[in-house]
Amino acid sequence: MNDPWIVADAEHLGGKPRVRDTRIAVTHLLEMLASGMSIGEITEAYPSLSEASVKGVLVELAKAAERSAA
Repeated sequence: MNDPWIVADAEHLGGKPRVRDTRIAVTHLLEMLASGMSIGEITEAYPSLSEASVKGVLVELAKAAERSAA
């Protein structure tokens, strides 16, 4: 299994879920997408993010939503 893209620990962002290897909160990433930013615009504005990391976070969130709906 691959390492998860979404991580959380008390030492970073007060324990809020964030994108692995960054200090970017998952909520901030979702807010940027909801505001209409493309993945390319996000990765340009935040070089610590890659297209793979953004898509990986979205896949993990979708899987978590499916599990909670079951």
